Amino acid sequence: MTVTSVRKTFKYQLMPTPAQAQALETVLSRCRTLYNIALEQRKTWWQRGQGKSATYYQQATELPDLKTACPDYTEVNAQVLQDALRRLDKTFAAFFRRVQHGETPGYPRFQGENRYHSFTYPQYGNGAVLDGSLLSLSKIGRIPIRVHRPLHGMPKTVTVSKEAGGWYACFSCAEAPVQPLPFTGKETGIDVGLNVFLMTADGVFVENPRHYRKAERDLKKAQRRVSRRKKGSHRRKKAVKLLARKHQKVQRQRRDFHHKTALALVRQYDVIYLEELRVRNLVRNHRLAKSISDAGWAQFRTTLEYKAACAGKQVIAIEPAYTSQNCSGVLADGTHCPERIEKSLSVRTHICPQCGLVLDRDENAARNILRAGQARQGAVAVATAVN
Repeated sequence: MTVTSVRKTFKYQLMPTPAQAQALETVLSRCRTLYNIALEQRKTWWQRGQGKSATYYQQATELPDLKTACPDYTEVNAQVLQDALRRLDKTFAAFFRRVQHGETPGYPRFQGENRYHSFTYPQYGNGAVLDGSLLSLSKIGRIPIRVHRPLHGMPKTVTVSKEAGGWYACFSCAEAPVQPLPFTGKETGIDVGLNVFLMTADGVFVENPRHYRKAERDLKKAQRRVSRRKKGSHRRKKAVKLLARKHQKVQRQRRDFHHKTALALVRQYDVIYLEELRVRNLVRNHRLAKSISDAGWAQFRTTLEYKAACAGKQVIAIEPAYTSQNCSGVLADGTHCPERIEKSLSVRTHICPQCGLVLDRDENAARNILRAGQARQGAVAVATAVN
């Protein structure tokens, strides 16, 4: 089935006046306080109700009484307050889902000032409207916005977030039309790593930029500057903002690299196979956790899938078991080599004693990923034809 539209988010920078910035801070603070109050209420009701907790609908019906008791909340759009309660409800739903599946549950926590960074207008046109270069927000005003590219699709929600670089607005648009790229008739497998960022089955590799490693010295100096400042002082707040901007620069460098690399792959290949890595498990290795987080494999996969969907291409995840240890060579009779060579991460060359293949470890893995992906696609095609 051909996909003609996708859900797409457009992010623009806001340029509020000092008074508007203070109003945004006030709304953010009110939402955070409401979130924490609702969390405390759920905990109390659970303890008193022998295993029964408050629901979103019960807490939402109490919002008018809250505004009567605390007139400050009348300064916040009603749907923004409802969305704060809806976020808490989703957090509890995820908590109970993890409990049921035997995972580490992680009970919902109270949100401090440095952990709650955004609020949402859940219905575009009802409290938030974009009018040219101005964004009208209910109870806040008309804020200048830097629209550096046009919106596509139908805006559904508007999320206002605070970052180190200022305030931003994210428009989530439904039915955004895709922009298909020309088909090349090629497909490949890619193996992500730390020595090089990725290797394709064709032997083409992309260097690992190591943005965090390169910025580590500056980040260390900025962190020391924060540690030397007296807590609660204005100088400490300035040092914290400087540190946040440095971290944001690394984040933006990594995101820009992922977008450019993903676009290059999507332009060259119609189908891309990659490993379905469990990054959350991999970062438990304390020797490699920093390097894995610096590479951003999970974020790159999300970016690649997004780029492929917008371009009409495919990204398919493959089980990563033994892709680096199985031999990708071909025997004299045309069959695939069945040899499996166990090797540690320090061994970077694949040497097969049966077929004589000598190949870079990552390229061998990329070839195995391509082969596994093609076999999976063939099995799916056969099953579809039979049905």
